[in-house]
Amino acid sequence: MHLTHLLVIYSALLLTGSESAMNAQATTLSETLSLNQLEERLERIDAELGQLAKFSLRGGMGAISYRSARHSTPEQTEWVQIDLDQTIDIDQIVLVPTIWHNATIGYRADGFPLQFRILAGTEKDKTGSVIAAFDETDHLLPRIAPLIVPCAITASWVRIETSLLSPAAFDGKYNLELAEIMIFSGEENIALRKSVQTPSQRQAPSLVRRPEFLVDGHLPYLMHAGKGEKSIAFIGEVAPQEPTRLTIDLGATYSLNRIHLHSVELSDTVPQSHPTDFGLPRRMIIEGANTPDFSHAIQLVDSHFKSIFESGPIIIKTFPDTPCRYIRATIVTPYIQTEYHASRALAGFAEIEFFSNGRNVALNQPVQGNFKQDIISRSYQALTDGRNIYGQILPIRAWINELAQRHDLEVERPLIAEELNVRYAHQKTQLKWVSWLAALMAVGIGFTILIDRILQVRKILQVKERFAADLHDELGANIHTIEMLNEISRDADSQDERDVLSDRISQVTARTATSIRHFTNRLEADTLPIGLVDDMQRATERIATNIEYDISVEGADSLSHLKPLIRADLFLFYKESLINIIRHSGATKLCTRLEASAKEVRLSISDNGIGITDSTEGETPAALKRRARLIGAKVTTESSTSGGTTITLILRPRRPYLLRKRL
Repeated sequence: MHLTHLLVIYSALLLTGSESAMNAQATTLSETLSLNQLEERLERIDAELGQLAKFSLRGGMGAISYRSARHSTPEQTEWVQIDLDQTIDIDQIVLVPTIWHNATIGYRADGFPLQFRILAGTEKDKTGSVIAAFDETDHLLPRIAPLIVPCAITASWVRIETSLLSPAAFDGKYNLELAEIMIFSGEENIALRKSVQTPSQRQAPSLVRRPEFLVDGHLPYLMHAGKGEKSIAFIGEVAPQEPTRLTIDLGATYSLNRIHLHSVELSDTVPQSHPTDFGLPRRMIIEGANTPDFSHAIQLVDSHFKSIFESGPIIIKTFPDTPCRYIRATIVTPYIQTEYHASRALAGFAEIEFFSNGRNVALNQPVQGNFKQDIISRSYQALTDGRNIYGQILPIRAWINELAQRHDLEVERPLIAEELNVRYAHQKTQLKWVSWLAALMAVGIGFTILIDRILQVRKILQVKERFAADLHDELGANIHTIEMLNEISRDADSQDERDVLSDRISQVTARTATSIRHFTNRLEADTLPIGLVDDMQRATERIATNIEYDISVEGADSLSHLKPLIRADLFLFYKESLINIIRHSGATKLCTRLEASAKEVRLSISDNGIGITDSTEGETPAALKRRARLIGAKVTTESSTSGGTTITLILRPRRPYLLRKRL
């Protein structure tokens, strides 16, 4: 499977909201991709994380969430239903968890269900259809990120229904708790301030946990886009005698339906230097008009805050589509700052956004005001520059989706990193073994060179020894034959007999000359033609001239499978044995027996001579021992039972040369 295909599958799974599938796919990616692909994927994840919105959690005081009744066991059915007041197309549902700060493990979702389903239906369909279902195998926890559930339905109500709850961090009791439910149709959160239904067995009313807080638009996050230059919020002192106003010229007429008021950023110190609703007017009327003098102005929003629990980082107000170009915000009741033993009437925002068809048309538009005292570093233009203290301000849906994508990538990244660490450890182990292998190979090469050198020296010595042995055995036998024939010719009775002997001497002399010219070729075994039995027969006739002899051969076929050099060595061994018998034994009879098989060659030469004397008992002549050593055979010399001497050569040709010598 190609990398592109795998990443397409992975991206699709991210959009399904199924984190178990995402985890399984991440594991599959880790196990399927090559090392280079894993490294590229990790680099890509890090690059994406560097561009995504960051988790920056709220502090201070405010509305927290909805919390259901509490139970002693987790297998409980709890539900919340949001009525949309109209049947409308829905393409995304977002569940935002309530977040608890744990001193040991940090921030975590609290009361987020382990097993639940999301249903949707219309006014005529009270049962509805299941949009998505999750259980423990989906591994939704731990998380602080919103859960994104894509869909494509038309509905007038959406319900979240649980069957398995998680324990609360505070006391271990089981309940359903959510910070916000957002239902998107395009860029519009159509769940905003809609009616919320819950089971009748509700707990006592709470200031910070109420059903209506599920759709108030206040999230537990601060908008931290992670990109763009920061901008310090506008804050000004309200004039007491005349109405204090802000006016914005949109540059053209737009059909407006939504406004976002971004609260003044709070101090990052611990504790905070200002309350959560710092600078937020208690009442502000926002009007729209198509003329700069605001004749025929239309009231868009009457923003009235009764308590701190109605405030948040982003206050979203919606109203019917209204075409207008000019916007005027009148501060009716300002925020009263009472710190430092004095009071000041203040009003301010980090940003004011007006939306038409999901687009902020107030971005970078000019702002004017008549505040009593403007803080120079906090200009009116900060109200429409599209930035806050953390950088760029994103559309709400894009922001929420980036937080969810960050969570998915942060879940995947450790899997990729772990697989890389395993691969690196494996590579390190392999490198260690390769290093050892290289060292062993270097030692082996050194030994090989040394052994090769030894073998070369040994081969040179063997060549010298064979050279000497061939000269001794081949030429010595011929010279002895010439000597014997010469002595016989002296004692010949007739001239004819002397002529025959003279011819034989000439033949042996010619053969000796040929041997001198070609004896070096005998070292090339593959080019040396040897007919072992015939040559033994002819040599016996030439050397044992006046001796009665008998030659018997068994297994002649096996002899033909011997290497030519071995056959030559056997022949020369036999000739040298004959010379020793003729010279020293005084024998009148000679018996040669050659037995050959696939495993062994045995050559026995017996005579009826004087036998082995006390001084030479068991002593094999040096020339025979040398020839036996060259061939890798074992030679013995012993007295025969009928008198005389028996020379026995045993050769096992299939054994390696070094093992043959141990016979």
